[in-house]
Amino acid sequence: MAQSRKSLISLQDTPYYHCISRCVRRSYLCGYDHTTNVSYEHRKSWVENRLLFLSSIFAIDICAYAVMSNHIHIVLSVNKSAALSWSLDTVLRQWHKIHRGTLLTQRYLKGEVLSDIEIKAVKETADIYRKRLFDISWFMRDLNEHIARKANEEDECTGRFWEGRFRSQALLTEKALLSCMAYVDLNPIRANAAKSLNDSVYTSIYTRLFCPSKNKKTQGLIPFKGEKRPKNKKYLNLTLKQYCFLLSDSIAALTNSLPKNSTTSSEVQNVERVIIDTTSPEWLQTISSFENLFSFAVGNTASMLAFKKRTNRKRMACIKSAAVCFDD
Repeated sequence: MAQSRKSLISLQDTPYYHCISRCVRRSYLCGYDHTTNVSYEHRKSWVENRLLFLSSIFAIDICAYAVMSNHIHIVLSVNKSAALSWSLDTVLRQWHKIHRGTLLTQRYLKGEVLSDIEIKAVKETADIYRKRLFDISWFMRDLNEHIARKANEEDECTGRFWEGRFRSQALLTEKALLSCMAYVDLNPIRANAAKSLNDSVYTSIYTRLFCPSKNKKTQGLIPFKGEKRPKNKKYLNLTLKQYCFLLSDSIAALTNSLPKNSTTSSEVQNVERVIIDTTSPEWLQTISSFENLFSFAVGNTASMLAFKKRTNRKRMACIKSAAVCFDD
């Protein structure tokens, strides 16, 4: 049974969410159709560019993403406090970058003189826009509708492009977040579409490693610890080097080969001992089947029970699986 988005998202419990959208068509979102010998690979850049553009509009940062042939994975971080700190003018300017707004908001931004009643109406409208600018549903709507329209125009057809609503998973602990990020960034390797991070194009880790720091793409990604970050922007609580070691060891686990990086490094030991043990069978299971192994919330037992209470649920799905993987 479909559940309301309100029951799936609780910013009081976590700002981090894993979102998945799947294409409904046989001809794929971005893959190669062997029946018609038509390639849709160029659409991957549509998705990536739109995704990173939206992160500059919304108070929502991107932790990780992967654009696959018939689906996309995104790990989002909602920055509600940033949106609440924006001025009235900032909220309206941000919203007008992707939506027309109302006649009054347009007149306000042009500097026209408005009556007190009109000013009040503008403020009330801005309050609505402010809430939307840290709303995951609006973020995904502005991503998916844009891609669907472009694909329909290219295919010269109409109709549904995506499967129903996008799926979301609340990531309740740091270990759950890092596990999900690794699962997402390793998608091409797991699907045999890439052999290493060097050719895992259209993923966040490829963008982080191989795009210049001043590139707009990298500016849409939440920074790692030690990297420069804009005001009011959060960061991930480990370095990019540590995360790359984590991925390297994970690739070794997936391919049953020796990791390219030495596991004697102090930074690797920090990742393994304090955050994640990449040698455990639970870790291999997590990075292989994260999406299907867990349900709408992922974390240790305590965090999942708290999420259950906060969202007024009668039960929590997959709590035993999560306990095995994330309980200390």
